[in-house]
Amino acid sequence: MDLIADRGRRVTVEELNTTKLLSHAALQTKNNGFDDVLIIDVDAHHNETENLAAILPFMENEVLKQLTLSAAQKGRAQIIPGTIGYQDMGGRVTRYPLRSSEKTDPSRLRDAQLGQRWMDAMGVDYSCLFPTGMLSIGMHPQKEMEFELCWAYNRWVTEVALPATDYRMFSMLCLPFSDPEGSLRCIETFGHRKGVGGWMVTCVRPKMPVYDNAYMKSYRAIEERGQVLSFHSGPSWGDHTFQSCNRFISAHALGFSWYNILHCTNWVVNGMNERFPKLPVIWIEAGLAWVPFLMQRLDHEFMLRPSECPLLKRKPSEYMREMYYSSQPMEIQDMEALECTFQMIDAENTLLYASDYPHWDFDLPSTIWDLPFVSDKARHNILGGTAHKLFKLPPRNEAQKQNLIKYGNYVGG
Repeated sequence: MDLIADRGRRVTVEELNTTKLLSHAALQTKNNGFDDVLIIDVDAHHNETENLAAILPFMENEVLKQLTLSAAQKGRAQIIPGTIGYQDMGGRVTRYPLRSSEKTDPSRLRDAQLGQRWMDAMGVDYSCLFPTGMLSIGMHPQKEMEFELCWAYNRWVTEVALPATDYRMFSMLCLPFSDPEGSLRCIETFGHRKGVGGWMVTCVRPKMPVYDNAYMKSYRAIEERGQVLSFHSGPSWGDHTFQSCNRFISAHALGFSWYNILHCTNWVVNGMNERFPKLPVIWIEAGLAWVPFLMQRLDHEFMLRPSECPLLKRKPSEYMREMYYSSQPMEIQDMEALECTFQMIDAENTLLYASDYPHWDFDLPSTIWDLPFVSDKARHNILGGTAHKLFKLPPRNEAQKQNLIKYGNYVGG
């Protein structure tokens, strides 16, 4: 029996298997009848840095490709900017350094196998695949490198990764947001490919004027394709805003919310909802507690200084109530406050289930299912019905179809 040292404890390889780790989740899936509920996870991750040898050859610029391949092979440089690695050091799942110990079939893409294992255990039918290290790509000092890495990753995802999952995984592909023309080129090149449901902007970046006219062509192109635009938040302990934080928990708690607060404010105040009324926008991995705060704060300011928001025809909160929010990490310590949050954001129609697996603070579908104040319709909508309408993902069995029809969500033949 293979043994591995895990912080002083000897564990077996079998203990590190995804299916074993999620055995209780699998029991919840069975007991709650999740097979009959379409569950769509709008935010899950893989460790794409383990696949750099396969991804980097998709880069177009031969000079930058040679530099990155050389650096990767010799371990001389950090290709994708990162932060201090406290994310790896706690939680309820296999620590990142030990994931390579899990056994997979060498003839199939490893990420696809691991993904399907946790999806099956949780009862998740479809999952949106996001990178991990690439979420810091906005910190790269060269916009040319940001474009090349996003381009290579998007090619690898659409040509290798998604087909290997039989399209149970889909993606909102990475936009090289520092390069507006490069962003538009990605949309025009990859937007028609199977499994592409929309586009993701990483929120951690030193400058990100979402209202800049340079991005309008990209927003219009996404809107015309009937796709989704998402903003994925994250922490950045190195940001001067958080350098006074002496604990990772402080930078983590504030950072994920702060970046979405900042960019959502700029989006709403500058009238982007009015300019692109048919563009669905999702704010991802910032929790929910920040949304009521921002609604109230912006409404208050707007009523005092409406002349600074000439494009707005309604209060900021009304526009925010028409956008979408991912559920994870959902703040569940105060149920009365959470219920109020659900009411303020119209969660039945705007909230999307997200697991954030395999990160340490992931949420199971039962996090939504077990809430005492939501209706059956809201449960079904949040877990998959609303995402089904956004991404046009078909139900996987007749019972799921009938539930979608029952709650008024079904789109299809």
